[in-house]
Amino acid sequence: MTDLINVEDLVKVYPDGTRAVDGVTFQVTGGEIFGFLGPNGAGKTTAIRVLVTLLQKTSGRALVGGHDVEKEPEEIRKMIGYAGQFIGIDIDLTGRENLVLQARLHGMSAADAGRRAGLLLEMFGLTDAVNKRAGAYSGGTRRRLDLVQALVHEPPLLFLDEPTTGLDPQTRNALWRHLEELRAGGTTIFLTTQYMEEADRLCDRLAIIDHGKIVVAGEPAELKASVGGDVVTIALPEGTDGELVERAQQAVAAFPGAGQPTSFDHSVAVPVKDAGQSLSEIVRRLHEQGIPIAKLSFTTPTLDEVFLKYTGERMRVEETGHAQSSMFASMRGRGRGRG
Repeated sequence: MTDLINVEDLVKVYPDGTRAVDGVTFQVTGGEIFGFLGPNGAGKTTAIRVLVTLLQKTSGRALVGGHDVEKEPEEIRKMIGYAGQFIGIDIDLTGRENLVLQARLHGMSAADAGRRAGLLLEMFGLTDAVNKRAGAYSGGTRRRLDLVQALVHEPPLLFLDEPTTGLDPQTRNALWRHLEELRAGGTTIFLTTQYMEEADRLCDRLAIIDHGKIVVAGEPAELKASVGGDVVTIALPEGTDGELVERAQQAVAAFPGAGQPTSFDHSVAVPVKDAGQSLSEIVRRLHEQGIPIAKLSFTTPTLDEVFLKYTGERMRVEETGHAQSSMFASMRGRGRGRG
């Protein structure tokens, strides 16, 4: 398959010196869902805004559909759909009018625009809001309409920046199902998210990004397998000092077959081949070292363990509010964020 997105050594430095994207390189193949997984402030939003031509890069190379983001922005805009973190609907128009306007701007006929708008409004549970001005919508309804706008013209390449933040579980699951259907139909999707479950379910491949750098990339199953076996987490009592945490790390590191332990807060996590057979021995070793245990648990590897392994910390997940303004105010706001 052909690469629809090709990024080499992409850098974005803001005027205040913040290096939001720091030498990022990746490719996205046609027909796949590719994800950027990382916490707020990792550089996900900055990268996606460069790719959709809303933000100029500082250096590096970025091609979308074979078009350079700086030399051919109009060609890129013709072929993509984009839903950003800030809601970009016109509050003076109804739900149907918003969608028909968006479809017409992308060259669809009036009849096709109307049919497509009706289909998507029903699919995303927006039929009650069809003829109401968007200014009267709740925040969740505005978010759903904003996401539908990105889909109305059936773009071959779709960019979604944390699309399910703030959505209720029912709408989130409906969006996931629709994205899976789009992929099955050949649509390529670039997705940023801070949710492990979302990345694990949707992404064919993903890159974990933190502090502007890609720390690891691959298929979700491949990344989880890199952790190895099960992950045992030993929580020490609240207020435990760093010296005791370090002793706990050393104790579990000496366990036969154990991987490299990591610490976070007052806990230590270590990958082992078989947690069921290892727990009693781990407890015995810690007891012999005089290390108290507040809680002991184990899990099969998840993307959270992958993030922990490659960054040395747990994912920092935060719910963020979305602006509820007109389309044009939202577009102005898109230039300010640095997520």
